[in-house]
Parts: sequence; structure tokens; C-alpha cells
Amino acid sequence: MKATYHKYILQFKRPSGTSRGVLTEKETWFIVLEQDGKKGIGECGILRTLSIDDRPDYEDKLRWTCENIHLGKEELWKALLEFPSIQFGVEMAFLSLENENPFELYPSAFTEGEKAISINGLVWMGSPEFMKAQIEEKLEQGFTCIKLKIGAIDFQQELDLLAYIRSHFDEKTIEIRVDANGAFHSSEALNKLIQLHVYKLHSIEQPIKAGQITEMSDLCQKTPFPIALDEELIGVFTYEEKVTLLDTIQPQYIILKPSLIGGIKGSLEWIRIAEERNIGWWITSALESNIGLNAIAQFTFTLKSDMPQGLGTGGLYTNNFECPLRIEKGELIYYNKREWEVAF
Repeated sequence: MKATYHKYILQFKRPSGTSRGVLTEKETWFIVLEQDGKKGIGECGILRTLSIDDRPDYEDKLRWTCENIHLGKEELWKALLEFPSIQFGVEMAFLSLENENPFELYPSAFTEGEKAISINGLVWMGSPEFMKAQIEEKLEQGFTCIKLKIGAIDFQQELDLLAYIRSHFDEKTIEIRVDANGAFHSSEALNKLIQLHVYKLHSIEQPIKAGQITEMSDLCQKTPFPIALDEELIGVFTYEEKVTLLDTIQPQYIILKPSLIGGIKGSLEWIRIAEERNIGWWITSALESNIGLNAIAQFTFTLKSDMPQGLGTGGLYTNNFECPLRIEKGELIYYNKREWEVAF
């Protein structure tokens, strides 16, 4: 078996804002396996400044992985514990190689085009006018669940945007999730959650920065509506550490980004621990290309969750790969008559 790695820079169609800044491009890496005339491809979707494996030796570890591909998927996963995006890329590449169709990792009613995955419509940070335009666009596109990035503009303006949605749609018609990306100071977070609660939100992701375990635990006990941990899961590697985190904070939900938390195996471990504690969960992509999004979507479908998932990022880039994934009326569908266009 031969393994190689390749860097690829994804270009945003328009600058996309988060509380950590505005994104114009996204670096990603691919591992390509070749054996007996077949190829398999996996994406290592690193997010600079956020991924725990954003380290100077990242490319060195990719090189080491390709040189030691003979160790196999399971042994490499263990060896790459501190490099979750590479763990996922390796898992993806092996699944791709093992299947007759390298892009059909989990053959199912989803890949046959018979069933779809309900997803949320993502509204990026920006000026109130820009965010309002996005909200209107998502509602016109038929989404029944929308997620707003908050924490970058004036808080009152964000409340006004929520009021705008609720003036047209009640919580039974449109589910609203918000994601603060850790933007609130711990001393003000509860007060802000009380103000947000007026708009009957489904949940808020990561209201305060990760690592404030005591403060987050206290917030989860006092919050008027559900809190979902996101960045809090990053860098929590062992089963014992995961158990301790969830037992200490006791959140209402956790958000699983396979590229950031150990891929498929890491996600399944979090799900098992969460379900044993009656903690809800959903899966979200992390700005991967369509190759990574495809793998996450197919994996997510096998889990049979009825909740809207966060899998709608494929249309953000000018130079993404043509693929069968399409979003229609708030659902991700696999139009299997459409061919992939990938050159590796």
C-alpha cells in the first residue's frame, strides 16, 4: 500500500465571520491511499487557531502517517491521539479504499438518494443587515432550524435579529440555535442567557470560553434553556477524561465535530458516554471540503438521529469539489446521479 498527502487551500465565496475573526480561506490536507489499482481518499480538516493539532509538527506527522500506513487504521488511530484531524483522515481514507465506490463509505438509503438528513441553516456573523439577509434567505430556502453565530456585533442588535425572526415565526415553526463560540465573559453569561431566553431558543453553543470548567458547570445548572458544549470537547483525548468532563459540567447537549475530536471512533465514544447520562448530541462539520462533509454526512445517517444536524457548509467555497451532495428545503440529499470531480 502506498500513501501520500496533499495540501489544498479552500477559498470562501465571501468572508465568513465568527467571534474568532473573519475567514477568507481554509487550509485542508488529503491522504491518498493506493493499493491494487484502487485509490482511497481521506480529508484531514485542520482548523487553524482552533484544532488541538494546530502544531508546528503537523505536516511532519502527516508524513510519518504516510510512511507508516502499513500499521493499519486501528494502530494509527491510537498513535495519532493528539492529532484528531489526521485520525479522521486516516479512517476516511481506509473506508474509501475498502469500498467499491471510493466516495460511498457507508452505503445506505442516504447514498441511494432515498432518504435525506435534516440540517440547520447557518447564519454567519456580520452587520445586522447582512445577518438579516441571510436569515431571510434561509427561511425562503425552507429551513425549519436555523443557527446564528453571535458574539461579534452589539448584543442588543443580536437580540433585535432574534426578535425579527420571532415576530414572523414561533418556536413550533422555526427552531433557533445560537452559537457564541465562547464570546461571553463568565460574569455576564447568565444575564445574557436570561435575555436570550425570551426568544424561545432551542440551545446555545459554548456561551463562555472552553476550559472554565467550574463556571461552565454552574452555568449549565442555572441556565434557562439548554447549553451545548462544542470547543469544550477539543483536546479531551481519553475515555476517562471524557467521562470526567461530562460528569462535572453536566451539559444538556454536546456537539460533535469529527475532525476536531478523533474522527468516527472518537465521536462514537462521546456519544456512548453522553447517552449513558441522558445528554443529547448532534454532529456538525467543521468547514471541511465536500470530501470531508460527504464522509461526515454518511456516518451521521447511520446513527439514525432525528435532530437537525450541522452539515450545510459545502457551498461556502469557490473551489470546492463537485459532488452529489445538495441542500433542498432544509435537508441534505445525495443526488447519486451526479458524479464526483476530484483530481488526486
